[in-house]
Amino acid sequence: MHGKPPIVCLLGPTGTGKTAAAIAISRRVDASVINFDSRQVYSDFPIITAQPDGEERAACPHLLYGFLPTMEKMTAARFVGLAMETIAEVQGQGRLPILVGGTGLYIKSLLNGMAPIPEIPQDIREKVLARVKNEGPQVLHAELVQTDPDYAARIHQNDTQRNVRAAEVFISTGKNMTWWHTESEHAPAPYDALKIGMKITLDDLEPHLGKRIDQMLELGALAEAKTAFDTCPEPDAPGWTGIGCAELLAFLRDEMTLDEARIKWIKNTRAYAKRQITWFRKETDIHWFAPGENEAVADLAGQWLAAKD
Repeated sequence: MHGKPPIVCLLGPTGTGKTAAAIAISRRVDASVINFDSRQVYSDFPIITAQPDGEERAACPHLLYGFLPTMEKMTAARFVGLAMETIAEVQGQGRLPILVGGTGLYIKSLLNGMAPIPEIPQDIREKVLARVKNEGPQVLHAELVQTDPDYAARIHQNDTQRNVRAAEVFISTGKNMTWWHTESEHAPAPYDALKIGMKITLDDLEPHLGKRIDQMLELGALAEAKTAFDTCPEPDAPGWTGIGCAELLAFLRDEMTLDEARIKWIKNTRAYAKRQITWFRKETDIHWFAPGENEAVADLAGQWLAAKD
């Protein structure tokens, strides 16, 4: 095998069977699955974040799942560092790294290189945090629509973390996030990547999302949230900001009924899936398959690897 070492990236919106496709590939070639979902890193929420179950993990090694405490924050930069270390370990074992997930920024940062955004001065960070606390993330998002419409279209107006980040970067550097991600000098990752996407319309995906959430509740999602709340009752902890976690936390804090939390969870999951579909549609060189076409996915990966020998 010559040139850059190969990796396979399985991407697409939530609930489209990416793990099953990865396992199909692992039946043809020795492989390890590496997570690139920003929520599946949290150890307290395996059910709520739909981490691979015991049977799936038994099929092949699964890495970077469920290792982070609720109090800790995961960023794109931290993810890239962890992913590159893990990819090197997997390649050192003579196995194929299969990256699986739906956090588009993470995989883009890994493959295209990180934007070299300078450290944000503490006074700017504190001012932006004070604003978001007093005025809410929606105000920052409205300003972002003016200063960086492309990035604003990719993030939700209620996403405190990303709206704060976009505001502090623009104030500190005078350049918006789109400029940093597209115009600044990046160091691309040293991999030859095959990108495979699970393609589905929002209309086709939507009925499955509600069923999936009901299944999570049946499997014990609420008990999982209660245990996490006993361990980490801090509502601003990064792990609680995830979809599902935030809604169940609101129930545990008597801010809404369980039925209201469920309805909001479904609504927010749909909105997130819509953003994921929009994000990945803009990506180039993705080979698209319908959910469930796992053997066809494995065929493509096998042919791609064979062509490299």
